[in-house]
Amino acid sequence: MKPAVLAVRLTPRGGRDAIDGWAADADGRPYLKARVSAPPVEGEANAALVALLAKRLGLSRSAVRVTSGATARLKRLEIEGLSPEDLDRLLGRS
Repeated sequence: MKPAVLAVRLTPRGGRDAIDGWAADADGRPYLKARVSAPPVEGEANAALVALLAKRLGLSRSAVRVTSGATARLKRLEIEGLSPEDLDRLLGRS
């Protein structure tokens, strides 16, 4: 199975680790809004995001990878073991 792709806008130092729902960029492409308490230093915020999503999706951390945007707020992630439909259902996108 091909990995599902997920766009995430991450807010580091967000006070808590949480998923804040869905939004769309200027071109109408959907992305998931997430926040983590970790600072954006030495990959800590990305690691916290991977842990947050893996826990929410019931997967191991190794199944969730940041594939682009490692130093940007908008990131692209690949999720192994889930279809795009499963991802939408588990993350509350209708």
